[in-house]
Amino acid sequence: MMVLIRSVSGVRGLVGDDLTPALVADYARVFGTMVGGTVVVGWDARRGGAELHSAVLSGLESVGVVPHDIGVVPTPTVGIAVRRGGFSGGMVVTASHNPEDYNGLKFFTARGTFLERPDVERLLAAVDAHVRSGTSDADSPHVEAAQIEAVQDRPKCGEGDVDWIEQHLDLILNSGLISLEAVRLNPPRVVVDCVNAAGSFALPELLRRMGCDVIELNTKAGAGFPHGAEPVPEHLGQLAEGVRSAGASFGCVCDPDCDRLAFVDETGRAMGEEYTLAMATAAVLEHKSGPVVANVSTSRMIDDIAREHSVPVYRSPVGEINVVAKMLEVSAVIGGEGNGGVILPEVHMGRDACTAAALVVGWMAARGAKSIGELTSSFGRYVMVKKKMTHRGADRDAMVRVMREAFPDGELDSTDGPKIIWPASWVHVRPSGTEPVVRIISEAGSESEALRLVDLATAALSAA
Repeated sequence: MMVLIRSVSGVRGLVGDDLTPALVADYARVFGTMVGGTVVVGWDARRGGAELHSAVLSGLESVGVVPHDIGVVPTPTVGIAVRRGGFSGGMVVTASHNPEDYNGLKFFTARGTFLERPDVERLLAAVDAHVRSGTSDADSPHVEAAQIEAVQDRPKCGEGDVDWIEQHLDLILNSGLISLEAVRLNPPRVVVDCVNAAGSFALPELLRRMGCDVIELNTKAGAGFPHGAEPVPEHLGQLAEGVRSAGASFGCVCDPDCDRLAFVDETGRAMGEEYTLAMATAAVLEHKSGPVVANVSTSRMIDDIAREHSVPVYRSPVGEINVVAKMLEVSAVIGGEGNGGVILPEVHMGRDACTAAALVVGWMAARGAKSIGELTSSFGRYVMVKKKMTHRGADRDAMVRVMREAFPDGELDSTDGPKIIWPASWVHVRPSGTEPVVRIISEAGSESEALRLVDLATAALSAA
């Protein structure tokens, strides 16, 4: 078997090396056999993706499954289409925030959410068996008879073609949690960077409909990524310059499949993607009260905001479906991940950059803030430092032992790899589910302390 990055976040690999059209077709055949019916298919417009997109369509058709191809769309749009259209599942050809020489697959259940771990493991095992058997393309793979997320009394699919991006935007605008009138009374100027990928129509169009003065940057889907795909500060120089030159209230950038969002303030300063969920949470809690869910690597800003509104915060393992599962369990009003992923139940039980943008713009207008910097001036001031160590096959139990020995004075949280917690800081180590790396993340009241924790953790792991 070729080496792929496989997790609850899907499958990712280097195109032509780890990931080939033949292998992608195998995944589509196995998934199609598991869910049957009609499967929604979308992709993120990255270079080289068209061939893999075709392989998915062919793989599904080869096992008698009807592909409902909706083209280049945000990943959350596929989830919405599956749920609202009553389809049996969905597939997206995307490597999300990974560089353009990567690609991958994400899989949706009939309820429009990602596969949970047991179904992911069953899918991967069936694909491995299929590949080992050398089954020809004309043959159907053998999988267990039970279907993923079988839904009783599933609604019938709508007649004719449906514009699913329009459906997606309508859900956001009609959610009842966005102050549209306030935006239209005082429309902000916004620079929007969509990295020439799946969000290139949806995100600017949403902001225009809200009343914003929108300046588009890198919104030619398929033209290639103009900078790094992940919406982190080191990739936002072009957006920062665009904000300064336009005198904009702020800038925002999504990742290639448009499920994560980050902001640049009015001075061109990259705020860090942790602020996205914090602002969206503050926006929602001003409209309704209820629990909040975030993964264990998300900033303490969430706890501060929740405390201000007297609501609980629940922490989940990293991974969108893990956050979703906890949100469903506790009936959360909002949830997400500190990487810029916001999940709003009224729209879609998955991360959604368009929803994040709408919540922040609406909150800014309702507050009468003239800049995004003014909007966040009351937030607790924390510094987060993130580092990656290249590693394949990292052992979580070994990492727990190493970190426990390196930091004996802190509280251990092993929800998802070792997280060591002190009253004013924390450091978290875990193998990535989307890259061949170990992530080391710390947060403290000062940059020097956050760096110290990351350096100590790095040294301990390297020595082990």
